[in-house]
Amino acid sequence: MEPGAGDGAPHYNENNGYRRPGAMSPASATDAAREADRIRPVLKRLWEQKKWDPATVRVALLHLGYEEERTGSNGKPHGGTLMVRAMNSRFTDGREVTPEGALVGLRVHTDACVTAFVQKSNYEVTTNGPYPETGCFEPPSGH
Repeated sequence: MEPGAGDGAPHYNENNGYRRPGAMSPASATDAAREADRIRPVLKRLWEQKKWDPATVRVALLHLGYEEERTGSNGKPHGGTLMVRAMNSRFTDGREVTPEGALVGLRVHTDACVTAFVQKSNYEVTTNGPYPETGCFEPPSGH
Protein backbone atom coordinates (compact mmCIF):
# COMPACT_ATOMS: atom_id res chain seq x y z
CA MET A 1 0.00 0.00 0.00
CA GLU A 2 1.27 3.50 -0.83
CA PRO A 3 2.16 5.81 2.08
CA GLY A 4 -0.68 8.27 2.68
CA ALA A 5 -2.97 6.19 0.47
CA GLY A 6 -6.21 7.14 2.13
CA ASP A 7 -8.51 4.12 2.19
CA GLY A 8 -5.76 1.93 0.78
CA ALA A 9 -6.99 1.86 -2.81
CA PRO A 10 -4.23 0.97 -5.27
CA HIS A 11 -2.65 4.03 -6.91
CA TYR A 12 -4.60 6.38 -4.59
CA ASN A 13 -1.85 9.03 -4.53
CA GLU A 14 -1.24 8.80 -8.26
CA ASN A 15 -4.94 8.96 -9.11
CA ASN A 16 -5.64 11.87 -6.74
CA GLY A 17 -2.54 14.00 -7.36
CA TYR A 18 -4.69 16.54 -9.20
CA ARG A 19 -6.59 17.13 -5.94
CA ARG A 20 -3.50 18.23 -3.99
CA PRO A 21 -2.49 21.88 -4.02
CA GLY A 22 1.06 22.90 -4.81
CA ALA A 23 3.46 24.07 -2.11
CA MET A 24 3.72 27.75 -1.19
CA SER A 25 7.00 29.44 -0.37
CA PRO A 26 7.10 30.95 3.14
CA ALA A 27 6.98 34.51 1.72
CA SER A 28 4.00 33.64 -0.52
CA ALA A 29 2.21 31.98 2.41
CA THR A 30 2.64 35.19 4.44
CA ASP A 31 1.26 37.29 1.58
CA ALA A 32 -1.67 34.90 1.09
CA ALA A 33 -2.49 35.04 4.82
CA ARG A 34 -2.51 38.85 4.66
CA GLU A 35 -4.97 38.81 1.73
CA ALA A 36 -7.14 36.22 3.51
CA ASP A 37 -7.32 38.61 6.48
CA ARG A 38 -8.64 41.33 4.11
CA ILE A 39 -11.26 39.06 2.56
CA ARG A 40 -12.54 37.38 5.75
CA PRO A 41 -14.40 40.41 7.23
CA VAL A 42 -16.07 41.14 3.87
CA LEU A 43 -17.41 37.60 3.60
CA LYS A 44 -18.46 37.66 7.27
CA ARG A 45 -20.45 40.86 6.66
CA LEU A 46 -22.08 39.45 3.52
CA TRP A 47 -22.93 36.21 5.33
CA GLU A 48 -24.51 38.15 8.21
CA GLN A 49 -26.52 40.15 5.63
CA LYS A 50 -27.57 36.88 3.93
CA LYS A 51 -25.96 38.00 0.66
CA TRP A 52 -23.97 35.19 -0.88
CA ASP A 53 -24.79 35.30 -4.58
CA PRO A 54 -21.69 35.46 -6.81
CA ALA A 55 -22.51 38.92 -8.27
CA THR A 56 -22.80 40.56 -4.84
CA VAL A 57 -19.68 38.81 -3.54
CA ARG A 58 -17.71 39.82 -6.66
CA VAL A 59 -18.66 43.51 -6.32
CA ALA A 60 -17.78 43.55 -2.60
CA LEU A 61 -14.33 42.05 -3.26
CA LEU A 62 -13.65 44.32 -6.23
CA HIS A 63 -14.12 47.20 -3.75
CA LEU A 64 -10.98 45.91 -1.98
CA GLY A 65 -9.05 46.79 -5.13
CA TYR A 66 -8.74 43.35 -6.72
CA GLU A 67 -9.25 42.96 -10.45
CA GLU A 68 -11.31 40.18 -11.92
CA GLU A 69 -9.23 37.55 -13.70
CA ARG A 70 -9.50 37.65 -17.47
CA THR A 71 -8.37 35.01 -19.91
CA GLY A 72 -7.48 35.27 -23.55
CA SER A 73 -9.11 33.24 -26.31
CA ASN A 74 -6.42 30.60 -25.74
CA GLY A 75 -7.46 30.23 -22.07
CA LYS A 76 -4.25 31.77 -20.76
CA PRO A 77 -4.52 34.35 -17.93
CA HIS A 78 -4.69 37.86 -19.31
CA GLY A 79 -4.59 39.95 -16.13
CA GLY A 80 -6.50 40.22 -12.88
CA THR A 81 -6.32 37.82 -9.96
CA LEU A 82 -9.87 37.44 -8.57
CA MET A 83 -12.34 34.73 -9.57
CA VAL A 84 -15.86 34.52 -8.11
CA ARG A 85 -18.29 31.88 -9.33
CA ALA A 86 -21.26 29.77 -8.31
CA MET A 87 -20.83 26.85 -5.94
CA ASN A 88 -20.02 23.47 -7.47
CA SER A 89 -23.08 21.47 -8.41
CA ARG A 90 -23.65 18.08 -6.84
CA PHE A 91 -25.91 15.14 -7.45
CA THR A 92 -28.72 15.14 -4.85
CA ASP A 93 -31.97 13.16 -4.83
CA GLY A 94 -31.45 11.95 -8.38
CA ARG A 95 -30.67 15.34 -9.93
CA GLU A 96 -27.89 17.87 -10.34
CA VAL A 97 -28.22 20.70 -7.78
CA THR A 98 -26.17 23.91 -7.49
CA PRO A 99 -26.38 25.21 -3.92
CA GLU A 100 -26.79 28.93 -3.24
CA GLY A 101 -23.50 30.64 -2.55
CA ALA A 102 -20.25 31.77 -4.08
CA LEU A 103 -16.76 30.35 -4.45
CA VAL A 104 -13.85 32.78 -4.36
CA GLY A 105 -10.33 32.27 -5.67
CA LEU A 106 -7.65 34.94 -5.45
CA ARG A 107 -4.29 34.32 -7.08
CA VAL A 108 -1.79 36.03 -4.76
CA HIS A 109 1.37 34.70 -6.45
CA THR A 110 2.02 31.91 -8.95
CA ASP A 111 2.40 29.57 -5.95
CA ALA A 112 -0.23 31.06 -3.59
CA CYS A 113 -4.01 31.45 -3.49
CA VAL A 114 -6.74 32.52 -1.15
CA THR A 115 -9.73 30.22 -1.55
CA ALA A 116 -13.05 31.00 0.08
CA PHE A 117 -16.76 30.38 0.01
CA VAL A 118 -19.86 31.95 1.45
CA GLN A 119 -23.21 30.17 1.60
CA LYS A 120 -26.35 30.04 3.71
CA SER A 121 -24.89 27.82 6.46
CA ASN A 122 -21.39 29.32 6.79
CA TYR A 123 -18.36 30.92 5.16
CA GLU A 124 -14.68 30.06 5.15
CA VAL A 125 -11.44 31.65 3.97
CA THR A 126 -8.26 29.56 3.57
CA THR A 127 -4.91 29.76 1.80
CA ASN A 128 -3.40 27.11 -0.44
CA GLY A 129 -1.06 26.56 -3.33
CA PRO A 130 -2.66 26.24 -6.77
CA TYR A 131 -4.04 22.93 -8.01
CA PRO A 132 -2.33 21.53 -11.13
CA GLU A 133 -5.40 21.68 -13.39
CA THR A 134 -7.80 24.14 -11.76
CA GLY A 135 -5.68 26.92 -10.27
CA CYS A 136 -6.98 28.24 -6.96
CA PHE A 137 -10.13 26.10 -6.90
CA GLU A 138 -10.06 22.53 -5.61
CA PRO A 139 -11.10 20.24 -8.44
CA PRO A 140 -14.25 18.18 -8.04
CA SER A 141 -13.92 14.46 -7.32
CA GLY A 142 -13.01 12.39 -10.32
CA HIS A 143 -15.25 9.44 -9.54
